[in-house]
Amino acid sequence: MACLGSRTLYPLRRPASVPGFRNAFDAGEFGLGILANSLELGCDCLGEIRYLDVDLADGNGEPYAIRQAICLHEEDAGLLWKHYDGNLGTTETRRSRRLVISFILTADNYEYAIYWYFYQDGSIEFEVKLTGIVLTTALPPGETSEYGTLVAPQTLAAHHQHFLSMRLDMAVDGLSNTVYEVDTEAVPPGPGNRLSNAFRPVRRPLRRESEAQRVIDPSRARYWLVGNPGIRTGLGHEPAYKLVPSASALAFSHPDSSANQRAKFATKHLWVTPYSPGERYPAGDYPNQHPGGCGAARVDQGRPPDREYRRGDVVHRGQPSRHQARGLAGHARRTGRVHAEARRLLRSEPGARRGPRLICALLAVR
Repeated sequence: MACLGSRTLYPLRRPASVPGFRNAFDAGEFGLGILANSLELGCDCLGEIRYLDVDLADGNGEPYAIRQAICLHEEDAGLLWKHYDGNLGTTETRRSRRLVISFILTADNYEYAIYWYFYQDGSIEFEVKLTGIVLTTALPPGETSEYGTLVAPQTLAAHHQHFLSMRLDMAVDGLSNTVYEVDTEAVPPGPGNRLSNAFRPVRRPLRRESEAQRVIDPSRARYWLVGNPGIRTGLGHEPAYKLVPSASALAFSHPDSSANQRAKFATKHLWVTPYSPGERYPAGDYPNQHPGGCGAARVDQGRPPDREYRRGDVVHRGQPSRHQARGLAGHARRTGRVHAEARRLLRSEPGARRGPRLICALLAVR
């Protein structure tokens, strides 16, 4: 299930005139679901479609419905598999199809298009497409600013950042999961590597919260695995889901800024915390009383500050940056993605349990 929301941070501003206090947390403090659009056939969704209405309660507790708020459909997802056999002169090709669950919301001047993709190989992808119109502020005649882009006379679109955080409550083939960080490393020269061209992935378990506050590293092809070390496939593999990080910047604002202090989760790409039945909310007990944000709050809410975990709560953050505003078109086709790839889940032995169960809550900062 997905619990969707959003929050906006504007840490980079024109200090004199742009309102730097505008740090909106649309998910955690407002709720995105109530902003959902009623979708239209042929405009928001195409193909064989099933729409779902959503029942909500207004500020007085009175029920109301958003018609056709959620769209379910299948779509072609490109090439799944292909091979040309030169000896036989034959080609075999398989197309990929994916199940899409989506909705679109309007938050003031922005639109967020939320998509869940479920693939035939068991992989799951979450995508947010950002569009709408830019947020602007006025400038004196003839003035420009290094803190934004001039999109019209005396009209500045300020540089800012949008953060999207994905909380994954993992249960891969059971509850006793371990999170591993995997880096690709060169093998030192020696008798087993005479040409000095060997390399290999090196897997390291993240045992404690202090170890599990991580950032991406494309130079090492870094990714993370959530696996079950107590289970083995018929080939002896550990079933796991691979968390494929996308390139994204951390918060550009100063570490001592109020925005960074309030949104600690934007200072790392990955947080892993132990599962606790009493933690029903990403940032602690409701209402949200802790200033540390969705990642840091789990570390210091009256519990031991550094805990070893067996079942991991994974918070992964992706950022489709808008700090280079380009007028109205600058907000089209900006996307943030989180991809979880199934790894070695199939087992041939009788009585094998079903595949992994994922419970995901989006904590977005727009």
